Amino acid sequence: MAKKKTIITVAPTGAWPKKENNPNVPMTPTEIADEVYACWKAGAAIAHLHMRDDQGNGTMNTAKFEETVGLIRSRYPDCDIVLNLTTSGDIHADDDIRVAHVEKLKPEMASYDCGSMNWLNSGLFINSPAFLERCGKLFQELNVKPEIEAFDPGMIANAAYYLKKGVLVAPLHFQFCMGCANGIPGSMKNLVFMKETMEQLCPGSTWSTFGVGHCAMEMLYGAVALGGHIRVGMEDNVMYAKGQLAESNVQFVERAARVIREYGNDVATPDEAREILSLKK
Repeated sequence: MAKKKTIITVAPTGAWPKKENNPNVPMTPTEIADEVYACWKAGAAIAHLHMRDDQGNGTMNTAKFEETVGLIRSRYPDCDIVLNLTTSGDIHADDDIRVAHVEKLKPEMASYDCGSMNWLNSGLFINSPAFLERCGKLFQELNVKPEIEAFDPGMIANAAYYLKKGVLVAPLHFQFCMGCANGIPGSMKNLVFMKETMEQLCPGSTWSTFGVGHCAMEMLYGAVALGGHIRVGMEDNVMYAKGQLAESNVQFVERAARVIREYGNDVATPDEAREILSLKK
């Protein structure tokens, strides 16, 4: 009997942590490209990419995405990792800027944050109905798979609404964002609730999860045990363990791969991830 395949997504940069938080966070296009390649070799099938401006702040600058994707493809032609580009790297960016790089680069995946929320107790993260409808239709036109980022169960219900409207198309793929400030706390009980909500409202969907901070390991083990997939990386945690800064994103990927194999599953290759997620190359 074939072993179950578990997908590892690496989120190497994010929009928040800087070098003062951890000097090993990749920030420049070259640093990000090199880190993505190293993580691919360690077992990551998908790379979720954010960009930084020259001051290290999150940016949705299309040129930065172009440069980084170009470096990954030109420097490492053997790297077949799936690229998943964020649409939410700067809460101040307008709707046009948030999708310009998707229109130009046509990645295999892009993030689809399925609702608005307070963000880190400091600002508003707006994903208006008009923006979500625009993204859903645009992604269908470009054959870009939405990664539906759900920070609470209401966002799963919102995805079900857009599925019924035809803005989203089955099978859906969810990323359960656990332990984010102002989102659902990260616990096994809550992860099971998110999974069951998805199965009730959007049957046939696939899912992945990550945990921020202290819930990271619980979500890693929970994802594997519950039959989901896992995201790791410095976007979500700059600490590898309590009191220990991560040396690289590779550390997180290697640990996830060990857990997956110890459980009895196989680490999915990029092409296996494409098959599992019904991606259109």
